[in-house]
Amino acid sequence: MLENFSFRTIAEYLPLFGHGFLATLWLSVVSFAGALAVGIVLCAMNLQRSRLSKVPAKIYIDAIRATPLLAQLYFLYFGLPRLGIVLPELVVGILALSLNSGAYIAEIIRAGILSIARGQVEAGIASGMTYMQRMRFVVLPQAFRVTIPPLLGQAIVLVKDSALLSLISVSELTRAGQLLASDRFMPAEGFITTAACYLILYYGLKGLAALSGRWLGSQPMRSRT
Repeated sequence: MLENFSFRTIAEYLPLFGHGFLATLWLSVVSFAGALAVGIVLCAMNLQRSRLSKVPAKIYIDAIRATPLLAQLYFLYFGLPRLGIVLPELVVGILALSLNSGAYIAEIIRAGILSIARGQVEAGIASGMTYMQRMRFVVLPQAFRVTIPPLLGQAIVLVKDSALLSLISVSELTRAGQLLASDRFMPAEGFITTAACYLILYYGLKGLAALSGRWLGSQPMRSRT
């Protein structure tokens, strides 16, 4: 079954896959940082009582979650130039991943904050804490514990979604597989190697999520006196 499978060709292209692996890792880290910033802003807007802040955030989150990432990527890549905004492919890819994942991260953070018992917030109010003090010392430390595992899960999704950037010629893992397949007409070698690299990233993030879950579960909840 493997008699026609060329491990030698894969070995020849390992530098290309190594570059793609590092590029995918770098793209994912930068995009996740951007998504986290977008998510925090959207969550803060969504938790406000003012409809001027809440409604736009809700519309954005629903619009992003209701449309496929590929359509959003193509809009940024093909649509923005029509509006006079021309960005490099790499910037377009990072922007698309950040804006897309940011909507999901906003809901993850909001769910973590809303999971805090109302009584604890009322106790902070009774003790004379300001809104910022309650968020800093009561709400956010506990919400952090709740949101870390799902945030890492979203990071795994983002890494897999980064494969779509190959469609706009960004050099990453899937693009490396495409190049091997087109250069040597060996799609099996190209995309099996690509899948193996994604598995390494997946199990690395999955292990990190498991470690964080055990670590957070072993940490006692500390109350501020």
